[in-house]
This record gives sequence, structure tokens and C-alpha cells, in this order.
Amino acid sequence: MLGLASSALLVPAAQAQAAASVRGLPDFTELVEQVGPSVVNIRTSEKVRASPGQGSDEEMQELFKRFFGVPMPNAPRQSPRQNRPQAEESQPKGQGSGFVLTSDGYIMTNAHVVDGADEVLVTLTDKREFKAKIVGADKRTDVAVVKIAATGLPAVKVGDVSRLKVGEWVMAIGSPFGLENSVTAGIVSAKQRDTGEYLPYIQTDVAINPGNSGGPLINMRGEVVGINSQIYSRSGGYMGIAFAIPMDEAIRVSEQLRSSGRVSRGRIGVQIDQVTKDVAESLGLGKAQGVLVRGVEEGSPADKAGIEAGDIILRFDGKALEKAADLPRIVGNTKPGSRVGLTVFRRGANKDLTVTVAEVEPEKTVAQRSSDKKASPASAEHFGLVVADLTDAQKKELRVRGGVRIESAAEPASRAGLREGDVILAIANQEVLSAKDFDSIMGRVDKARPVSLLIRRGDSAQYVLIRPAK
Repeated sequence: MLGLASSALLVPAAQAQAAASVRGLPDFTELVEQVGPSVVNIRTSEKVRASPGQGSDEEMQELFKRFFGVPMPNAPRQSPRQNRPQAEESQPKGQGSGFVLTSDGYIMTNAHVVDGADEVLVTLTDKREFKAKIVGADKRTDVAVVKIAATGLPAVKVGDVSRLKVGEWVMAIGSPFGLENSVTAGIVSAKQRDTGEYLPYIQTDVAINPGNSGGPLINMRGEVVGINSQIYSRSGGYMGIAFAIPMDEAIRVSEQLRSSGRVSRGRIGVQIDQVTKDVAESLGLGKAQGVLVRGVEEGSPADKAGIEAGDIILRFDGKALEKAADLPRIVGNTKPGSRVGLTVFRRGANKDLTVTVAEVEPEKTVAQRSSDKKASPASAEHFGLVVADLTDAQKKELRVRGGVRIESAAEPASRAGLREGDVILAIANQEVLSAKDFDSIMGRVDKARPVSLLIRRGDSAQYVLIRPAK
């Protein structure tokens, strides 16, 4: 009887323990009610203008035969041309999520959500829809700010990322696959995850899918601690690993975007690498730390400060550097023009230097500069292109009699998919044999209208429609 009584007593105890465990699980309902109204759906569209014969199969065949001497393989059947009037229409480009940063209409999202969009539509949870203006977007951190004409909006509360702990519960709200106001939850898997040049990401196991991009990552206090930005996937869908941009970094970027429309970053002009354990031991450094300088740009701030190839930078502006990724982030966040102290390890001893931080040039400017390559005329710069003549060896290798090689492609050329190394064979159905031809043709095209380019990439030729910068 005693044994039976003891067993009977154990059952309620186990049930009580299970009940306590259940009661200990987080309840997200209040968080959804609190933050949900601040989350928005973002849809983008682009304008497509088609003109008679532009990029047609017949012209593709003719130019392919002219350049390569043979018909294009797998050629589609030709169809009679139809004399249709030129028209421009908006086509859906993509969708994502965002959240209200301020009550007067500033909304934060990912740069890749609005990249290349001609129109941005923001839908609130109360079903009101607004056309948004892109205030600014920073591709390096994947942060963008858009503005809608509305007031009295429910803004989010921004949390302190430094208080975020691994294992802590977090929640995401967004529009995966267009399913608006979807809520998912999980835990923080890691912090300071190195997957980007300028950002240490927050890793979570919150279910994130296409359409969640730009939505908020929320802690149990109802504060936004990150912007859901990327996933690790071999299938294209969620596989248990997601990355969010830390909110402290995102706010810093957004403040610059709102004030000037762009982000100003510092640079010192060094090529860097990780300090391995073997290198550290061979140099007498003790442990693998700091940043190895592999090269110094001539005339750069680093060169002027006396930094040499082979130096190991241990500290920058008073901050210890543990790995190579730390340096570009800290330098990038330093205001250009600042005089900053740094410590290098050189030939067995520490040496203190002072460097004046320069500014990273905007992406467009960097792409359009060329000191040792043939620059393009103003009309080509408008399309973001810098080209150079093909060498005889390149022509022979590609089996073409002319064309120009793209040396750099900034917006809007990069948005159209053009990239360094592509060979332009024709512009607006006019053959390009040299950079001189390229200059002449680009000087005549209407800079306000899209233009078709026949390009060679690898072993294939294709048409690309490039739309001018706004």
C-alpha cells in the first residue's frame, strides 16, 4: 500500500512540473498587439517601355551572324513585326516589409527591397496605401529609409542591442511570400556574426522567408533590435538560420540617409588579412590578434601615417582589434577628417602612429573614375558606364571583330545587370567596333529614354535594356 501511495503522489508532482514548464513559455500576443500596427508591407514596381523592334529576335539574329559569322544556336522562330505604338507600363518588381521609424512617416526597410524600383507602395495594417519616396538607401549595410505623407503613425520603440543575449526569445513580423502581418518567433542563435563587410549580424532561428526582408526583429520588451535581412539557405527557403542587421548600426545609417541621402564612411587605404596563429607565434605576438597589413595604397592616409606592409594593427582609436573584419567597420564608422591614433606591431615592438581618416567615395563616383582607362562621355556616365577598347588578343579569344569591354558599371547600368568584363557589341542596334564608336553612339542617344545593348558574356550574347538614372 505504501508503494502505491508513493506512486500516486509522484503523478501530481510530475503534472505540476509540466504545468510550470508550460506556464514558463513566452506569450507573444501582447507583443503582436503592441508592435503589429507599426509593421508595413512594401511593394515595388518598375516602368518598362517597349519600342517596335527593340531587342527583337530578327535583330538579335542579324547582329549575332554579323559578329560571329554563324546563325545563333537554338534560334527561336521569327514572327512578323507588329507596328505597335511605344508604350510604358508598370510591372511588379518585388515586395518586402518595413516598419514605422517616426510618427511623421519615415519608414525603415532593406536597401535590396527598394533597389531599382520606380514606384514604392506602402500598405499599413489598417489597409491604407501610400506612394513612398525613397529618402536614401545604403547597399553596404542593406538599410533604406522611405517616406510617406502621413502623420500620427505608431512608431516602434528601438531597443538596446548591447542588452541582447544569445538564447533570448525574439519575434519577427513581416510579409513572407506576400502573406501580410505574419508572426514568427525563435531565439537569438549568435551575435556579432561576420557575414558582411561593415556589419556584425544577429543570427536567429526565427522563420524568415522571401518577403520578410526589411521587417523588424523584436525582443520580449516590444523593442526592435534588428532588421531581418538575410537567410542561409541551399533551397531558397528558410533552413533555420536567419540574419538581422543590428538596430544600433541601422539607426546610425538611417540618420545619415535622412540628413543627406547618403552615408559618409572613413577609409585609410590598406589591404588587410587575418592574423593566423602560425603568423602570431612566428612574430612573437603571443596570440592571434589584430589585423595584418598586406599592402598600403600610395598616397593614402595610411601611407602618409607611416603604416607599412607587414604591420599588424592592434588598436584603432583606442579600440582593440581582434580580427580583420573589425578594422573596416571601425574605420568606416569614423568621421572623415578625424585624426585618430593607432598602434601597430612591427618587428617585435609596438609603435604608435596617427592617421587622418579620408572619406570613401560614393559608389557611383568610384565606378565612374578611371585614371588609366578610357573614360566615357557625359552621356555614358549618365548610364553609369566606363569602357575600354578590346585588345587584339581579346578580340581573337572572343572571335569578334570589335566591341568594348565594360571596366566599371555603376547605377543604372549595374541595376540592369551589366557588370565589369561584359563586352558591348551594339547600342540601339548600332554596331560598336571601338571606344570611339561607343562615345559617338552614346553621345547621340536620348538620355531620358531606355536604350538596348547587345552584350557578350562568356560564350553567349544577349540583349540588356538599360534605363537612365532618375
